[in-house]
Amino acid sequence: MSSVVAEVLLYSCIVVVSALAGAAVVVFNERSTRLVTFLAFAAGVMFGAAFFHMLPEAYEGGGWWAFALVPLGFLFVLVLERYLVAHTCEEPPDCAEHVHGHALGLSAFLGLSTHTLFDGIALGSSVKEGVGAMALLAITAHKIPSSLSLASILQAEGKKRRTILAYTALYGAMVPVGALLYFGFDAVLRFESLAPKALAFSAGTFLYIAVSDLLPHVNKHGRDKPGRNLVALAAGLLVMFVLARLFGHTEH
Repeated sequence: MSSVVAEVLLYSCIVVVSALAGAAVVVFNERSTRLVTFLAFAAGVMFGAAFFHMLPEAYEGGGWWAFALVPLGFLFVLVLERYLVAHTCEEPPDCAEHVHGHALGLSAFLGLSTHTLFDGIALGSSVKEGVGAMALLAITAHKIPSSLSLASILQAEGKKRRTILAYTALYGAMVPVGALLYFGFDAVLRFESLAPKALAFSAGTFLYIAVSDLLPHVNKHGRDKPGRNLVALAAGLLVMFVLARLFGHTEH
């Protein structure tokens, strides 16, 4: 288990650094940043991670019944976002959908951190099942634009650079927290099929993020460059497919 923990810690550090890099683009750059093309790529990566890596591993380890947890993961984040935690879309701060006020930054932080907590659960289960690198790529692809959004909202509220970066670091740190939660449940329950079930549940959360958060933004704000965004979406899928063929563990 020590090698698994070391791998999770390494990947967690990469996620935190990538989140800080995304925030730094906003904090140290005056001009606005367009996220549409990257979000299209991130959506492709999330889809690819779910369909080419997480779901095959869940089926191999947990059988057909593991798939029952996919819609549960999807619905869980839906209910969490829409009814329990204030949802923050990946929009610029002046978007008409945003509600302005000094509580928005905290709401954005809480909502996005909730997503990141489940990304950590996905990372922990993926590392245990041998597909941690694929989950890392998917999580990192989502964390960069998310941290850009969070930093933009906090900056619009007049937060200082150090405060914005501190919020972003805490947001990224939810990944190792989520992974620790997964390993804690796994140790206490001592349930052989917990990892594939968690993978299936996490795949449902990945699908929700892609369908509800990323693609709507691309469809709404990428109408001027539909071809470029479609290529970016396909590129994300292709990257995950190639990684599955090169490093996948679905045929053992």
